[in-house]
Amino acid sequence: MLAYIIGVVLFALGICISVALHEAGHMVTAKAFGMKVRRYFVGFGPTVFSWRRGETEYGLKWIPLGGFCDIAGMTALDEVTPDEAPRAMWRFKTWKRTVVMSAGSITHFILGFVVLYLMAVTMGLPILTPVDSSPVLAATSCARAATTEEQAQDTSCPPGSPRPAQEAGLRAGDKVLAVGGKAVASWTEMLAAVQATSGPTEFDVVRNGQNLALVVDVPKVKRWSSTGVREVGMIGASPVQPAVTTQYGPVAAIGATFSFTGTMFSETAQRLVEFPERIPAVVTAIFGGERDKNTPVSVVGASRIGGEAVERGVWVLFFFLLASLNFFIGVFNLLPLLPLDGGHIAVVWYERVRDWIRARRGKVAGGPVDYTKLSGITMVLVLIGGAVTLLTVTADIVNPIRLQ
Repeated sequence: MLAYIIGVVLFALGICISVALHEAGHMVTAKAFGMKVRRYFVGFGPTVFSWRRGETEYGLKWIPLGGFCDIAGMTALDEVTPDEAPRAMWRFKTWKRTVVMSAGSITHFILGFVVLYLMAVTMGLPILTPVDSSPVLAATSCARAATTEEQAQDTSCPPGSPRPAQEAGLRAGDKVLAVGGKAVASWTEMLAAVQATSGPTEFDVVRNGQNLALVVDVPKVKRWSSTGVREVGMIGASPVQPAVTTQYGPVAAIGATFSFTGTMFSETAQRLVEFPERIPAVVTAIFGGERDKNTPVSVVGASRIGGEAVERGVWVLFFFLLASLNFFIGVFNLLPLLPLDGGHIAVVWYERVRDWIRARRGKVAGGPVDYTKLSGITMVLVLIGGAVTLLTVTADIVNPIRLQ
């Protein structure tokens, strides 16, 4: 339990640091272009402490959830003092405002890349494409009946249980080439062949480079599966598990991380496209339905999964999830919807394209967009975002996704 709590706290802290650095990205780029940054705070709520350096106030607030960067004159409607007016953000060139507003997402992308690179050179990058196990035995056990899910998950061998594989002379490290004369290339193929047979069956195996023919007396036992209980052949053996990560040297890890990052961007985009259709499944899970592992999770749910990963010692999953969340937040924040940064970028470029068209027609620039006309759409999107957040948080509390 202590490891789980530590994992939850560490993951939540990682998210808070990521969001705080997101705001720092806005601040650094804004200052670099000469915009006035009034305040940069980590957290929300009452102020714990603050200090002023130059023209900017820095501080920490009590609720450690994200932070904010207050840039003077982000829109033409923002109130600015006379000395701030010349440096108001909306007065700067389109490309500079775009850089500042996208800097938060870029920071998330950099953080995700750094986490993946460090994984690549230490614990290795996860192999995302499932690989079927080779038909190589890792160990032998017993063939026992299991008519319930709980019994099927029990790997113990009661005294007197038949051990067909062991009794026939099969050993750990043996690679099975054929079962009953039928060639097998993977553990799945071997399993299917074994389950379909019974009685004395010839197994062609390779052991230390030598071909052997062993006869296994395959018993029929009742086994539970998601499709029901059925009688299948069983020899009592487990496979050598394929590698789940690939480790790289410091130089090779750069290319591997770029490639892996591209794959994650593709998957993130796909998840965003599928996001709306997953929401009904979240509602179903809240009211007792089975929680689909592909449904969206909130920060609460992600932190719980991170805690379980630490509890089980699966640090690869912990850091992979942290990198994934950074990529997701970065891409999501660039969607052209207010009040997201992507929405502000869309408005800025709308102004740029509109003024270009007006200039081609011999007209003067149209001036800044009136954000009050967009307030209704913004409010609707905020309410929808709040509702989705509430649903996912609720589902992650009452029916969370758990590691298998």
